[in-house]
Amino acid sequence: MGADISTAQPIESPGLKALAIPPRLAGNPSSAPQFPTTVRSVDGGEVIGGDPRATRALVALMNVHAVNGGAACHWGGPAAFAEIMAAIHGIMFRTEDRPWYEAFNFVNDAGHTENGIYALRANLGFDNMTLEDLRGFRSISSKLTGHGESHLNPEGMLLSNGPLSSTVAQAQGLAIGDRAAGRDRVTVLTVSDGASMEGEAKEAFAAIPGLAAKDLVNPFILVISDNNTKLSGRINDDAFCMQPSFDAMDDLGWDVISVGNGHDLQAVFTALEKGIAAAKETPTKPVCLLVKTIKGFGVKATEESASGGHGFPLKGGEKIVEFVSEIWSGNVPKALTEWANELRQQWEAHQAAKAGSGAAPAAVKKSKIQAGLAVGAINAAKEGYPVYSVSSDVQGSTGISAFQKSFPDRFVEVGIAEANMVSVGAGLAKAGFIPIVDTFGQFGATKGNLPLTMAALSQAPVIAIFSHVGFQDAADGASHQATTYFAATSAIPHTAVVAPSCSDEAEALMYQAIQRYAAARSARQDGETTIFFVGRENYPIYWVENAQYEWGKAQVISAGSDVTLIGSGPLFSKAQQAAALLGEERILATVINNPFVNQVDIATIGPAVSNTGGRVVTIEDHQIIGGMGAQVSHALSRNGIAHQVRSLGIDGEFGQSAYLAEHLYEKHGLTGPAMAKAAKELLGKA
Repeated sequence: MGADISTAQPIESPGLKALAIPPRLAGNPSSAPQFPTTVRSVDGGEVIGGDPRATRALVALMNVHAVNGGAACHWGGPAAFAEIMAAIHGIMFRTEDRPWYEAFNFVNDAGHTENGIYALRANLGFDNMTLEDLRGFRSISSKLTGHGESHLNPEGMLLSNGPLSSTVAQAQGLAIGDRAAGRDRVTVLTVSDGASMEGEAKEAFAAIPGLAAKDLVNPFILVISDNNTKLSGRINDDAFCMQPSFDAMDDLGWDVISVGNGHDLQAVFTALEKGIAAAKETPTKPVCLLVKTIKGFGVKATEESASGGHGFPLKGGEKIVEFVSEIWSGNVPKALTEWANELRQQWEAHQAAKAGSGAAPAAVKKSKIQAGLAVGAINAAKEGYPVYSVSSDVQGSTGISAFQKSFPDRFVEVGIAEANMVSVGAGLAKAGFIPIVDTFGQFGATKGNLPLTMAALSQAPVIAIFSHVGFQDAADGASHQATTYFAATSAIPHTAVVAPSCSDEAEALMYQAIQRYAAARSARQDGETTIFFVGRENYPIYWVENAQYEWGKAQVISAGSDVTLIGSGPLFSKAQQAAALLGEERILATVINNPFVNQVDIATIGPAVSNTGGRVVTIEDHQIIGGMGAQVSHALSRNGIAHQVRSLGIDGEFGQSAYLAEHLYEKHGLTGPAMAKAAKELLGKA
């Protein structure tokens, strides 16, 4: 690569004019807030906005509905942001000469606070929302998704969010676009201190003021909620201090305005007004509001929690009355009291029904698949293998926290920075350790993709645990649902992509992966990266008692002569269900568990397919394109094995929020009955 010494003459052309894209955002609310509060503007006028206490109470109430439906929720983040969001909306919706969205781009990067925005907007009557709409939060029938999703809620969302820092640079692009189009519009971006740890955020934090100084960016306001808290605990304690990063914002070119108490609505409102005025006056110097907040503010227990009550501390309606009362210091509006009492009564009725149902039948022992991965790593470390864990905040969800608690001197948390995590693992590999990195599948397969490639290219393989794949992360919605993870990683050289379907299998394969890693490196071989993709739900700890798990081999769970059913990972149980349904009609199926996705065990799968007349049905929690089924079919074709295949997967669509993954499986036809139907179609018996 060399310098660009090409030449070209400027070309005369029509002036640059942006496409006329019809707006889809809802306009200014036309009525007063149901639960109002007032602040004073810098010009002395009175501004009526939404009461932050109402936001917190409504978040708690809507969360109970989601919890009752089976979904996880967030409380700490929206509680911290309540005053910030009230101030921003109070200013935006004061716009009188045009729709608010022509005066402002509003981008919320802190996706875990989106339910706080829904609550505030229902209070304000935005988009004709009512309190009743909040009851459907995170359900498959609601556009009020777990994180903001513009493909389902274009009236309320300009940009989809969820993965921290994913919208920071997009907001930068909006402001550059407005400058190029000559629009009079201010971009307001809200982020968390956790998102500020991500590489994308750090790049944009430098680029926005750098490009603004060249007069390429419209007025830009960055609002950072700084509470030293992330999902798993305090940032300073678990990772490293972020204060030096924030201290450097003015050196990067930001006009920094500090707000010492982010729960003083008047102080936040005034700082925001002054910041907008400064950015408009000097667009070449963007404004950063650094706002000190308390995660989980409004309830003493969550304020004092190490994680700030990041999730939702209530598991139903048992204590919702007291929770809402504490938020309002006992003076709860009647409508909210009645709602809280209703939820409490529902909880009481549910408890009474449980008590009257008698003893539950004995259940098959179940466990999360990632628990087996942690046990495999622990067993290997106990035998002396130099296993070292590198995490980026979600080790409790990925299961590797069990290893870290067993060996507290064998892990490091790099903060919310998945790309950095994988690259740190590669460095540890070069230093002679066996690194295990972990995060959610969506972040590992996307943010970690180039680092995974470079790790393999540097002969520095890692072992990865990427969890919550596919629709398993149902409630968090499309932004968190990894549906391209096989396609994104299967073609990386020297990489094994493995999707275990039970904890016993996961334990055995993790132990073998570590053994193989050590043997290869000790023999001066490059070795290979192993990526374990797992779900989040509980599954039987084994499918066949006393099963043997051999590296690189598929498992034939049952043999039949009519059709071969192949599954892996979270949806393997659907193949077994399909086989049982087919058996009721005297259709005999071979059922295969295929964990080695990109290293297809043709020696096992090939004869099974031939013995069933070449009829194959696959099922997976992944896009059909580039998925497990596609790779199986390709391997069969390359080996000259004639077959007809029906691949059940996600057919080119994004997911969405739902209380349960099963709701999404049913919507997308990823069920045992659907697999049985596909098999009968191959047999001409549908």
